[in-house]
Amino acid sequence: MSDRVEQRLAELEARIAFQEHALSEMSDALAEARMENYRQSEQLRRAMEELKSMRGLVFADPASEPPPPHY
Repeated sequence: MSDRVEQRLAELEARIAFQEHALSEMSDALAEARMENYRQSEQLRRAMEELKSMRGLVFADPASEPPPPHY
């Protein structure tokens, strides 16, 4: 009977070790995905700021433009 209990205990310990390893890998993958998400969010934010600043240059207020030379 004690051999069977030891075998079951060893099996349970192996399962727990496997689950701990899998959980650690998932945690690392989640942390990496969050960092990538943060980097992409920052890149998008900077691109939007650049686009807004360029938009002001392209679509300037017509009232502030000098009249054409033929006037």
